[in-house]
Amino acid sequence: METKKKADELKDWTVIEVAQDIAERLNVDYEQENNEIWLNIPEEVGEGTVRALAFSHGVGILNLEVKLKKEVRFEFNQSWVQPLKIIFNRKSPFVHQFSEEEEIHEIEHLESAIISCTSRNGNVITLPANEPICLFNLELNRKLFEEKIENFLPEMNEELESLFRDVNGVNLFFYKGNYSLDIARCIEDIGDYGDTGLTKSVFVEGKCYEILAHYLKQYLDDLDSPGKRQILRKATVEKVKKAAKIINDDLNEVDNIKTLANKVGLNQNSLQNGFQKLYGASVNNYIRNARMEMGKTLIEQTDLNISEITYKIGISSRSYFSKLFKERFAMSPTQYRKKAEQKNDKSENSD
Repeated sequence: METKKKADELKDWTVIEVAQDIAERLNVDYEQENNEIWLNIPEEVGEGTVRALAFSHGVGILNLEVKLKKEVRFEFNQSWVQPLKIIFNRKSPFVHQFSEEEEIHEIEHLESAIISCTSRNGNVITLPANEPICLFNLELNRKLFEEKIENFLPEMNEELESLFRDVNGVNLFFYKGNYSLDIARCIEDIGDYGDTGLTKSVFVEGKCYEILAHYLKQYLDDLDSPGKRQILRKATVEKVKKAAKIINDDLNEVDNIKTLANKVGLNQNSLQNGFQKLYGASVNNYIRNARMEMGKTLIEQTDLNISEITYKIGISSRSYFSKLFKERFAMSPTQYRKKAEQKNDKSENSD
């Protein structure tokens, strides 16, 4: 399956027309209401939906949530004005390539790419078979969008200004990176929004501009080294949560921050930054708090003595455990145990 037009048919296609072309090539009906169009993938091809919304100033989104029975190759090179595509991959990896070019770009789960092709080198996207595909594509017709941002272009990063001023798509451009947690939330908000008609259109258009603002800010943040970046990426969040799970699942085996960072595929600065933003604590403080909470639970729910509990939560010194426990709960482990036992006795007597 391809979405491709001959050179003499080139025109300024909107995301609506792209979705209509997909429906035509799949020989399926589509539904359309105002500036929104959607279609269901036929059973012989796979399952899922394709949805598109178009707004003023050449802004639009094309959202694919599909699972295909065969590998499918899309080729987009049908417009005089090559749109700027910002693609966010929420599921399985897929492959992008510019036609007539040898280099292949694999876009992984939780990665994004900003892409600009030319009338000679179109975008070729290959989707794998039997894998869940979830692509959110924010698309900008730069010729129409130029009117909206003309006054801001001189203030932009030089590379971004050049990219937005290339309204006719003269130059190829490809940039890949992870996308931020803020962008992920905006995409989820669009999917979760329940209203229709004008309210939906206004809401989704606002979210598109919010995504664009976050993405431009993230692009500039990407220019810094990983340890200095301020924006938390969705992929980093997943790895930070994985690190937290490792800590909580096996406290007595937690080694050190470097080892933990290596296990989840982050450098130490990114791991520390992620814990601070997600949990409001450094990695060491998170581990310490987790150990104290685990120690408290073991005191309440087991007959293990304090030394055994100290060992079980990965602390080698009973006195150090007692010191940390008292700092957190304003009493020693022994005092807490007595209090817990008294509480249990009162509960049993009342029964």
